[in-house]
Amino acid sequence: MERNARTFLDVVDSHKGIIYKISAAYCRNEPDRKDLVQEILLQLWLSFHKYNAQFALSTWIYRIALNVSISHLRTEYRRKRINQDLPADLLNLKDEEEPLQPESDTEFLFACIRQLKAIDRALILLYLEGKSQQEIAEIIGTTPTNVSTRVFRIKQQLKQKFSNHTK
Repeated sequence: MERNARTFLDVVDSHKGIIYKISAAYCRNEPDRKDLVQEILLQLWLSFHKYNAQFALSTWIYRIALNVSISHLRTEYRRKRINQDLPADLLNLKDEEEPLQPESDTEFLFACIRQLKAIDRALILLYLEGKSQQEIAEIIGTTPTNVSTRVFRIKQQLKQKFSNHTK
């Protein structure tokens, strides 16, 4: 596909939900999410002329957005490991009987998803988007059987966390 700005903007506008969902799953705070969205958009733009029409645009966008997000996560992990500040939580200790609870089940679900390994996070996000095992396998670069097994295990983990949360 030719690198045409108008066409690119139309494609991004029609698929922006993918970009925002992935960035929300990989970044906890707003400034980091905005940085990640910008990095995803940059990589999409740089790769736009290489898009292969054999694949759906959403598959192409998912693949780039997930790869950028995983790379971003690794970079942030290395950066934080090098610059270890005193955690703010140590200064504001809470009573043990006062559990930290998100405002809604959706927020709790995203908090649980953010705790997953990067590849598991990608799998469950695609699953929650309603993608088929075949589509997920194409985006992630694995087999549908592997997708099925891993999604089942991730769902079990999330169910366990929700059952502990509601107790």
